[in-house]
Amino acid sequence: MHENAPLTAEQFSLHTSGIVASVASVIDGKADAVRNALVCLLAEGHLLIEDVPGVGKTMLARALAASVDATVRRIQFTPDLLPGDVTGVAVYDPVEREFEFKRGAIFAHIVIADEINRASPKTQSALLEAMEEHQVTVDGDTHPLPDPFLVVATQNPLEMEGTYPLPEAQRDRFMMRISMGYPDAAAEALMLRQRDTANPLSAIEPVADAATVRALISWARRVHVAASLEEYAVALAQATRQDPSLHLGASPRATLQLVRAAKVVAALDGRDYVVPDDLADLVIPVFAHRLLAARGVHRAGAQPVEAALRQIVARVPVPFAARV
Repeated sequence: MHENAPLTAEQFSLHTSGIVASVASVIDGKADAVRNALVCLLAEGHLLIEDVPGVGKTMLARALAASVDATVRRIQFTPDLLPGDVTGVAVYDPVEREFEFKRGAIFAHIVIADEINRASPKTQSALLEAMEEHQVTVDGDTHPLPDPFLVVATQNPLEMEGTYPLPEAQRDRFMMRISMGYPDAAAEALMLRQRDTANPLSAIEPVADAATVRALISWARRVHVAASLEEYAVALAQATRQDPSLHLGASPRATLQLVRAAKVVAALDGRDYVVPDDLADLVIPVFAHRLLAARGVHRAGAQPVEAALRQIVARVPVPFAARV
């Protein structure tokens, strides 16, 4: 589509439905995961997919990348990966007698950070500026990253040997954390039939390009959020900071990203305004990975952070007449 062409509601629905259908053709039975990945892309956030091996974490990231005709790079995070491998380095050119910047793997519209917790904290920190400011600084020179820019990171939360836990500052850069979960029996049987002789990714044709994604992002930004709903989002975040079962509450960045994600969800549902459920439904995927349970807190049958968030959503008053 033309870079400056206005986007209609029908075109927004057509393009987003096409991306969802394209990704879903590879990721069977995981509609919520596919939708959340698209929400992160259009809300200009980043996605952390945390689950056990073999459930399709990397496949989801690669399917989203294949569905958008934009630059894609995959970085396999390993203990020997250096920050310069990610951001780039300045190399001296003896002919020109000056330093020339060689771009690292981060310079792409969609970056797949595979097994991100296998790299050292120093290498992980190379992503901080890129994820927050969409730029990298090397030897005092700042280099802008492509627009749009999305990091999709994967990690296995169970395997501890040879891994480095993501620091809070790094986790806070991710708009959402999701889990894939095991497929149901029907989806797993379908996977066996579809992937017996071919890689399903090879059949994906791009259904959008970078200009289209920028237009979709612009459309979602214009979704209306009533003042009462902004106050509701703040109240949810404040409640996490005051809950005695939580040691670390949601940051102001988390509140901002909750509202941005809710605007995309509203747009995907065909609305130009956010409703309270848009925010409430996103609290766990947007807040949970940023929070820490207080020491000694245990809740039977549930993860303590998720349980605390459900209680917070249940007790924080929902605003009335939220469209105003």
